[in-house]
Amino acid sequence: MRSPVTGIVTLILLLIAAVIAYSSVFTVDQTEQALVVRLGDPVDVVTDAGLHFKAPFIDTVIPVDKRILDLENPSQEVIASDQKRLVVDAFARYRIKNALRFYQSVGSIQAANIQLTTLLNASLRRVLGEVTFIQVVRDEREALMARIRDQLDKEADAYGIQVVDVRIRRADLPEQNSQAVYQRMQTERQREAAEFRAQGAQKAQEIKSNADRESTVIVAEANSTAEQVRGEGDGERNRLFAEAYGKDPDFFAFYRSMTAYENGLKNGDTRFLLQPDSDFFKYFGSPSGKPQAAPGIAAASPAAPKP
Repeated sequence: MRSPVTGIVTLILLLIAAVIAYSSVFTVDQTEQALVVRLGDPVDVVTDAGLHFKAPFIDTVIPVDKRILDLENPSQEVIASDQKRLVVDAFARYRIKNALRFYQSVGSIQAANIQLTTLLNASLRRVLGEVTFIQVVRDEREALMARIRDQLDKEADAYGIQVVDVRIRRADLPEQNSQAVYQRMQTERQREAAEFRAQGAQKAQEIKSNADRESTVIVAEANSTAEQVRGEGDGERNRLFAEAYGKDPDFFAFYRSMTAYENGLKNGDTRFLLQPDSDFFKYFGSPSGKPQAAPGIAAASPAAPKP
């Protein structure tokens, strides 16, 4: 029969073997790489995901993230080459390409972020300080971000880090400078608007003056033509009257008297201050307009011809 001591020893050995076996393996996730450290000294870097072996109890496994990591940089004030102050808000993307160098230089992602922030700010000041404000905000923004990324990547290589991308989210004037620029732009636009209004008023005055001048010329020409036509009409009328007078002077005198009666005897006012024997009333006494002989007086006979 097996003694109880033997069973206990066997159980203890099995437990020790299980602990040793558990301490001899480790797993690496797909998003990580592992650094194996033995008594403080790095001995291996594992980049493949899966189950791996290590020396039990003396080896320590340090996981290191191999994904692309974010670096959010706080806004910094940078002076461009034209002495314009800029508030630059930038960020970077990086990954750990050498876990051993990363562990030996910075040791953790938090420490790496601090170091990269310092390097990024220095690179921003160095690159943007060589160009003008217009080049930063409009003309060469893409090229400048590429230069900053290359410089930061070169400096970060000493820490086992590869900089994937650097982007300038915002590059603008400080708030007080922006307000001054907006005020200056507003003043300039108001000046341009006033200039346009003045030019419009001047153009309107020129158009109005030309229209008035043309209107005056047209009216004067029309009046001249009217006077000419009226004069021709009056001349033609006088000619016709002269012809009529030459053909029948009595009728012409009668017509003139009738016209004078029509113009003088208005409705409601027929008063005249004239002598009764005036020529104006000669047709009132006789239709022929000739004076009538006094009663009892015979008309004078024509004189007999002299022998």
